[in-house]
Amino acid sequence: MADPDLEEQEKARRIAEEDLQGHHKQTYSGFLLLWLSFQATGIIYGDIGTSPLYVFSSTFSSQPSWDDLVGALSIIIWSLTVIVTVKYCFIVLSADDDGQGGTFALYSLLARYTNIARNHDPREAAMIPMERYHTNDLKSGGKSLRSFLESSKFCQVMLQLVGVLGVSMVMADGVLTPAQSVLGAIQGLEVVKPDLSVSAIVGITCAILVLLFLIQPFGTTKIGTSFAPIVTIWLLLNMVAGIYNLAKHDYTVLKAFSPSYAFTYLVRNGQDGWASLGGLLLAFTGVEALFADLGAFSKRAVQISWLGLTYPCLLLAYIGQAAYISTDETQTAYTNPFFNTLPPGTFYFGLVMAILAAIVASQAMITSTFQLLTQIMRLSYFPHIKVIHTSRQFSEQVYIPLANWLLMIGTVIVTAVYSNTTSLGNAYGVCVMAVTFITTCMVALVAILVWRLPFYIVIPFWLIFAALDGAYLSSVLQKVPRGAWFTIVLAALLCSIFTIWRFGKEAQWKAESLDQLPLAALVKSDPATSESSLVLNETFGGVPVSTVPGVGIFFDKAGDPMHLPACFTHFVIKFAARPSIIIFFHMRPLTVPSVPLEERYVITHTYGLVNCYNVTLRHGYMDDVLRPGLARELVGQIELTVSRGRRPDVAELEALRAAYGSQIVYILGKEAMKVKTGVSMTSRVAGFFRGFVLWIFLWMRENSRTKLADLNIDADKLIEVGFLKEI
Repeated sequence: MADPDLEEQEKARRIAEEDLQGHHKQTYSGFLLLWLSFQATGIIYGDIGTSPLYVFSSTFSSQPSWDDLVGALSIIIWSLTVIVTVKYCFIVLSADDDGQGGTFALYSLLARYTNIARNHDPREAAMIPMERYHTNDLKSGGKSLRSFLESSKFCQVMLQLVGVLGVSMVMADGVLTPAQSVLGAIQGLEVVKPDLSVSAIVGITCAILVLLFLIQPFGTTKIGTSFAPIVTIWLLLNMVAGIYNLAKHDYTVLKAFSPSYAFTYLVRNGQDGWASLGGLLLAFTGVEALFADLGAFSKRAVQISWLGLTYPCLLLAYIGQAAYISTDETQTAYTNPFFNTLPPGTFYFGLVMAILAAIVASQAMITSTFQLLTQIMRLSYFPHIKVIHTSRQFSEQVYIPLANWLLMIGTVIVTAVYSNTTSLGNAYGVCVMAVTFITTCMVALVAILVWRLPFYIVIPFWLIFAALDGAYLSSVLQKVPRGAWFTIVLAALLCSIFTIWRFGKEAQWKAESLDQLPLAALVKSDPATSESSLVLNETFGGVPVSTVPGVGIFFDKAGDPMHLPACFTHFVIKFAARPSIIIFFHMRPLTVPSVPLEERYVITHTYGLVNCYNVTLRHGYMDDVLRPGLARELVGQIELTVSRGRRPDVAELEALRAAYGSQIVYILGKEAMKVKTGVSMTSRVAGFFRGFVLWIFLWMRENSRTKLADLNIDADKLIEVGFLKEI
């Protein structure tokens, strides 16, 4: 007959493997997919959708000739087609990491198929879902590339840094974009009120920004559903105006669909043409939000909203503006292309929609910041701060209060300092193009190592996309001395914070791994009394371990049944005592709204310890699990498990009830850390630098929120066991 303890442990192992290694990407169809596509329109495309307000005015400083106008239009058309539609919509969106997007998701995806991420939390290493192909399953080029990456420490560090830098740059744009879009919208009021002062514009902008961040707690679904009608009407207005201008003015601008006009424009204008790319790239700024916001929506929803609405509307908008500008006798239409090209009788409606759309435009980068910050916290590159899931239907839609308020403060300060869109525009664009270039390179690696495509297919596509990104990036780098340094410095600061936290966590994991003890390393049975009596091993003094009545609930953050929780180890060493009933309590969050009560608890007996249980609480993001009375629920679930066993043990049940009637205590570990002195380093400078970085990490750790910060249990029953770690 099979051992029931082994059976329950095997069942627990299978559940843990499914929870931690299973795929969690949500798929949608029917009405839910259409609703999500509608939300995506309101969140993602506000930024790229408002570009018709300023692209031509940012590109030309005087009335362009027909050839230059059509050449610029050709660059816009083919940039939207090649970079946004082909590269992002069809290729990049397919390179998701279990539904997540962004450059760090690309790094995480590569790390699952190649051994490039060497340092993991040792407590979770067994649960990391590696999907590495056998060598013979890769093409010859893929074999060589993977072998090179796995053997080169430098390349591994660079890939990690590039992935983190890409996330940092998107977040840096998240500070700039709201200020740029809302300030641009309020400056539009000067069209009807030319005497509006700068201080009034800045004040109104700051008030709207504060209001915009105040509504973020409502969540992506409600905000997206509210903003989507504004963006949809705005895009349709641009499409109608484009069709009107194309029919009424110069239909010959349709020749811009020939890419030859783009090439001749650049050749003819030389350095000036190359410099103008810095204005033309504004036609697709916000493209990074398509990938960064992927987790909040889905690949199909993003594709439907782009191909079905945004892309055709933007093409017709730019074509219509070019048609009007080419026949403009005043030669001033290019200075304010949207308002000057509106059909008769629609000016004030267009003004209202432009202001509303520009305000909404900033939502794309706010949502991106929340999504990316969730990713890096999950992968231990940032301290765990409060994350609120805002939807039961869409599990990856989140709101992060601290990030929201910091973004609000940052955008208000940026607005007050720069005070106009011209100054802000100089700070804009560098991070966007850097992120698109990083994405191009990392997706090429994914294509070779994950999708297993041959080199001769990947390299030509990479060269085309990299050449486009490189051309735009080289042009926009001119803005660095004029203001773009701000976003670069901000991105570097964020990247440093993420890297320092990860470095410190790796040092912490290494120190904690030395303290992971199996039961046999801590205690042994006392043959002089009974098998249930324990004695500390000689290493810890060889003292008998006494038993005190009551239930001790030890919080186990690792949930590893092979090793004892650190708080239990130090409790027993310090007091040479154990509660009569021991519960090792581990919480496992799942990416679902709620877990049914009958599936919530996984309970096993701890081998070698009498009346000791491993209890894993599986919970969804909407479940309220840490609350007063938790002990009663845990004991009740253990009673239920024991009574349902093959051979219910009456004595065990009586011991459980007696201990519960005696007393209940919750035991938490309080881990203090300090930097180890006298660590052997190759140089004194390296040792000082390492110590300084770890000091910053410890300062961040002391001032950041713990994972159990929401602990809402009986405070009078709580014990903290302190212990020191040197890193």
